[in-house]
Amino acid sequence: MDTFSAIRASLDQQHELIIDEPFLVGIEIAIPDKGRRQSVFLAEIEDRQGERYLRIETIVAPLERFSSEKCLRLNLMLRVGYLAVGDLDGTPYIKMCENISYEMLNKHHLHTMIDLVARLADEIENALSEGADLS
Repeated sequence: MDTFSAIRASLDQQHELIIDEPFLVGIEIAIPDKGRRQSVFLAEIEDRQGERYLRIETIVAPLERFSSEKCLRLNLMLRVGYLAVGDLDGTPYIKMCENISYEMLNKHHLHTMIDLVARLADEIENALSEGADLS
């Protein structure tokens, strides 16, 4: 998979696209064993040298309710992905993200990473939000 169009086509075969823009796609992932859902967004980003990456991200919880220190401590324990802060409708949210170089990307890796990020974000959201399904 070396283009965002190929990524979109692969996602469209397995998921309903809730957002479909030129370099941004949104899908919902069911967390079957928990009866929950996690919205996941994929976007193409570039580094300073022009190398392209796929960013996978999902919302975890509003930042205002949680300590930044706690989030940074969680980041240190993560083996896949990282926590970041991004705005949603002007409100800062904790997000779970993963960046993958297009050079490393294939269909299996794409779907594995989406599932991993969605499940991990849901676990963190569930723990931080005392069971609320915020995304």
